[in-house]
Amino acid sequence: MPPKEPPRRRVPGPARPRSAAGGQGRSRPAARRSAPAPRPRAPRNRSTTPLRLGSPRPRLRLVSLALTLVMLAFVVRLLQVQAVDAAAYSAKAKENRYLSYTISAERGEITDRSGIALATSVDAYDITADPSMFTPGFSKAPDAPQQAAALLAPILGTDATELTRKLSRKGRYVVLARRQTPQVWNQIKDLKSVFAEKAGKDRAKGGPGANVLAGVFQESTTKRVYPNGGLAAGILGYVNADGKGAGGLESQLDKELAGEDGKIRYAQAGGRRVPTAGTEEVPAVPGADIELTIDRDIQWAAQQAITDQVKKSKADRGYVVVQNTRTGEVLAMANAPGFDPNDLSQADAATLGNAALQDVYEPGSTSKVMSMAAVLEEGAATPGTHVTVPNRLHRGDRLFKDDIDHPTWYLTLNGVLAKSSNIGTILATGELGKTQAEANKVLYSYLRKFGIGSPTGLDYPGETPGILARPKDWSTSQQYTIPFGQGLSLNAMQAASIYSTIANGGVRVAPTLVRGTKDADGRFQAAAPPERTRVVSAKTAKTLATMLESVVGDEEGTGTKAKIPGYRVAGKTGTANRVDPVRGGYHGYTASFAGFAPADNPQISVYCAIQNPTKGSYFGGQICGPIYKQVMEFALKTLQTPPSGSEPARLPVSFDPGE
Repeated sequence: MPPKEPPRRRVPGPARPRSAAGGQGRSRPAARRSAPAPRPRAPRNRSTTPLRLGSPRPRLRLVSLALTLVMLAFVVRLLQVQAVDAAAYSAKAKENRYLSYTISAERGEITDRSGIALATSVDAYDITADPSMFTPGFSKAPDAPQQAAALLAPILGTDATELTRKLSRKGRYVVLARRQTPQVWNQIKDLKSVFAEKAGKDRAKGGPGANVLAGVFQESTTKRVYPNGGLAAGILGYVNADGKGAGGLESQLDKELAGEDGKIRYAQAGGRRVPTAGTEEVPAVPGADIELTIDRDIQWAAQQAITDQVKKSKADRGYVVVQNTRTGEVLAMANAPGFDPNDLSQADAATLGNAALQDVYEPGSTSKVMSMAAVLEEGAATPGTHVTVPNRLHRGDRLFKDDIDHPTWYLTLNGVLAKSSNIGTILATGELGKTQAEANKVLYSYLRKFGIGSPTGLDYPGETPGILARPKDWSTSQQYTIPFGQGLSLNAMQAASIYSTIANGGVRVAPTLVRGTKDADGRFQAAAPPERTRVVSAKTAKTLATMLESVVGDEEGTGTKAKIPGYRVAGKTGTANRVDPVRGGYHGYTASFAGFAPADNPQISVYCAIQNPTKGSYFGGQICGPIYKQVMEFALKTLQTPPSGSEPARLPVSFDPGE
């Protein structure tokens, strides 16, 4: 039987209140109160598992591991940045923070023999930009490169499209224009100020404050200028847009003139230099100054004279060379037409060189002095030797003549030179050997001694050595034309040197254009002395000088227009058939005159040549003789050369065949 429940025990409650009416009896039931919460029953007697909280340690381990991995990643990255790749990141930071540019060395001056500047350098600016400052984020303008290019192009004289391309590049540095004048930079600087002020006002009103010129800067440099314009431009040459010598002595002596560029490196922020960040600088070393042998005044006189005559004769070009006969120094080397190296954009490409050294042509009768030198030196004839000159002379496969028709001339060897007879010269040089082949070899040896077919010694860029074939290669006609200056070629400097050699007693002095250099410390270093070569004896040279006086002083001579009052003048005319490089054959003439003065004590030689005169006379004595006189007279006075102190010897020009 199931056990009996124990009897319930009544728990006494609070006494019920009596009725308000008093008395005993049954009272009205009281209002029901809310029942108290029932007591929890006592748990039954059965087994239950106690509730426990989970351990936090595993979760802490996971969190710690995650934090450790994160910290480890940071540590690894820091090690990579600060240790492994520190140099690379540092370089990148410096690349963005530091700017480096070249400090251009000041180019040395080129002066004349008196120290007067012919080429010098003045302050200028390279206009640069920081392309990163033209991005929309920095400039606050979506098309900053285009706007800046449109503003700068008219000032810099550059294409706006090209400027836009440069300003749109990646990087921190680009050159927009080199060697601009201070006036150009001032215009840009004024524009920058206007835009900066406008941007500031815009920002004050809450706008973006766009400034499209904030990234434009300047770097100080120098610009090459030529104070005398086109004077001696053929000698000096010019420099290119990068400031490097590109022609003439500027190119030949570029290493000496250029000096050594320096470098500067500094920190910048927002396009401005940070003065506290330090600066690394390697100073530039200025170039050396070059002193030339040229006399500016004589150069001017020569250039003026040849320019006027080329225009008057409507010729292709012309040259004048003035040389000191004793030292070999070139006092002037003028070309016409010329160019102004200050403004190459207006120059004709054909005039940019130095035609006096770079043109090669057949000299004509001025070359006869070499033939006569060979005849005299070899003892084949004397100035008084009789030479019968017919109107025509048959040699080889040709019939030769003089420049004019004439009856048979009865000339001395002196007369052959004075009247510039081609036939007489052929006859005289034929006496140099027992056979024509032997005579050719002898003549060739003298032509080579005078410098034909060899460089002058100036080492000038583009200089021609001339053309002189070996005797075995002379054609039948060349055997007879070379003695009077056709069939060989030279340049104007070589032609002048021939006469300087005769004037210097038969000793050839290599021509020079540079007297010396002066370094940055002002120390002058004289140029090496020129090479000297004996060509003919002093006796032969003196005899030739006397014969050349007959060309100018004798009434029958061809060079009477070269006379200079008070001075004895030795000279020779030339009129040669000209090889036309375009047509490929003879067309037109080369007119020339060469000589020296004073003939009794030679100091200066002058050579003039005009190519293809088409108006007026084409004879050398007629159009080059006056130029010779004008330039020589000016040079003698400039150098204060005393007049001749004696009368010239009068050598006979002709002889009487009946005697």
